[in-house]
Formats: sequence, C-alpha cells, structure tokens
Amino acid sequence: MRYADMDAIFTANAEIRERFLHLLSGVSDHEADIAPDGEKWSIKQVVEHVAMVDQGVVRICGKLISEAKEVGKMSNGTISISAEFQSAVETLGKEKLEAPTQVQPKGETAIPAALQQLKDNENALESMRDDLNTYDLAEPKFPHPYFGGLTAVEWLILAGGHKMRHARQIEDLLSKIRQ
Repeated sequence: MRYADMDAIFTANAEIRERFLHLLSGVSDHEADIAPDGEKWSIKQVVEHVAMVDQGVVRICGKLISEAKEVGKMSNGTISISAEFQSAVETLGKEKLEAPTQVQPKGETAIPAALQQLKDNENALESMRDDLNTYDLAEPKFPHPYFGGLTAVEWLILAGGHKMRHARQIEDLLSKIRQ
C-alpha cells in the first residue's frame, strides 16, 4: 500500500472499481439473490453494502475537507498514511468483520440502483479531488469502528480496499452458487 500522491489513490480506486463492475456484469438476477449455505449475504446485499459504505466515505471526506479548509493549511503535494493505519489494514484485512448497523444491507436495493449509487459516489469524490489535492489533510480525522481515527487520505484508501475485499467475497459466492 504505497501511494505517491492523491492521483495514485484515485487511479488505484478506479482500477478496483472496474474490476468490481466487470465481476458483476456476469452475475444473473437469480445468482444475485442467492445467499449460499453458510453465507450471511447474497451478492445483491454485498453490492448494496458497498454502495452504502462508499456513500459514507463521500460524506466523511466532505466533512474532513471542510475542517481542513477552516484551518487553511495548504498541501505540499505529499500524502500521509499512518503506520497505525497500515498495520491495521494488514491485520484486519485477513479477518471477517461485522458491518456496523448503519451499513448493514436490507436487501431492498437492486444491483442496478446500487451501481448507480456507486457511480454517484464516484462523481462526488471526483468533484472533491481538487480540494483533496489542495488542502493539508494530515490532521482532520474521523473515527472508523475498526481502524480508529482516519484522515481523508486513509478513508479513500480504505474505500478501495473495502471494494476489493467485497469483490473477492462476490467471487467466492459465485463459486459456491455455480458449483
């Protein structure tokens, strides 16, 4: 997890998003609704969850940018990723985690609607890109239930990692469904 700058994070997240979308392009409506034995969520629910988390990341990044603007300290072009965050990603990335209540899927959002929400979230983050590059984002933090206080940069990295994690989950679900 090494990123030279904010553009590198956006590029990595775009690649992850494309993989996620490509994976879903081959999923039938029937497959999307199945939660295989031993699984808590269906593919449809996983996609709904990812869209909800992404929407939360958009809100959080907006809040952190506002806080950075209030301070008025400008970025020098570098990004900061804490050692604690890197360690937590490595440790927790291997564990199965329980989604907080506010991002638990209800199974009421169809995949096309969730994908539109993902696209809207992507557009919202893209509209923040100049501010993310302009202001020093090393100080304002917002708490994550498992990772503690994270900066906007760390939230963006986490959003990509979260989507990748759930892409792998969808691959596992599909292999169980299609066996």
